Amino acid sequence: MGIEFGIKDIIDILLVAFLMYQTYMLLKGTNAVNIFVGIIAFVVCWFLVSYVFKMQLLGAILDKVMSVGAIALIVIFKDEIRRFFSLIGSKRKLRFLKWFYSKTNDNSIKALTADEIKQIAWACRDMSFNKCGALIVVQQKADLSNYAKTGEAVNSSISSRLIQNIFFKNSPLHDGAMIISDNRIDSVACILPVSQRLDIPKSLGLRHRAALGITERTDAIAIVVSEETGGVSYMQNGKVELDVTIEQLTRVLSGEDL
Repeated sequence: MGIEFGIKDIIDILLVAFLMYQTYMLLKGTNAVNIFVGIIAFVVCWFLVSYVFKMQLLGAILDKVMSVGAIALIVIFKDEIRRFFSLIGSKRKLRFLKWFYSKTNDNSIKALTADEIKQIAWACRDMSFNKCGALIVVQQKADLSNYAKTGEAVNSSISSRLIQNIFFKNSPLHDGAMIISDNRIDSVACILPVSQRLDIPKSLGLRHRAALGITERTDAIAIVVSEETGGVSYMQNGKVELDVTIEQLTRVLSGEDL
């Protein structure tokens, strides 16, 4: 009896190949990519032993390992899995769910006003000129309250002078991140998760890694002013834009370049 190979099998193979490629691209540049390649090699080895060469003893051992593999993968790739589903569920990725978002997003935070955007942009401009390091996180839809709790509550209106005073190098609150949510400066000196990606340029410091880390886990916009160069950068969805102009930053905060 010959092996039947139809259009459904071709689609099946293409879908598996696509999912594997997307998973690799998601993990590319992280420590997890080597683990991913190792897992693929192990799966190929298990398939050959159990289904091609039919080695019963070794196959039984590998079958037991595979049976608990799903739990191990969740533990190993927990951050990547969270990021993967965040990308799948993002509004920009699923345009056809626009109606659903509009119905379920009634309690979303208000967008920054033009004056509030100017206050942030002006603060970044002046801190860039003075080479005053800063890390500002602007909330979008994802809740940042857990990160805000790690710092000092401020609950103040957005002001360029206040932002600059907080990040002044002799200020006791300058170290850490400022979180802006609900059109107010929520908290300062907040602790953010640091990105573990390997493809980040060595010239970028801890502020940039922390900014990238929060954008890998949430949809927030993170703004960094470099203390060494005075360059202004922003991150969103795990992507880095270095040395942007104040005009570009203003467009990003207003949603024009997102």
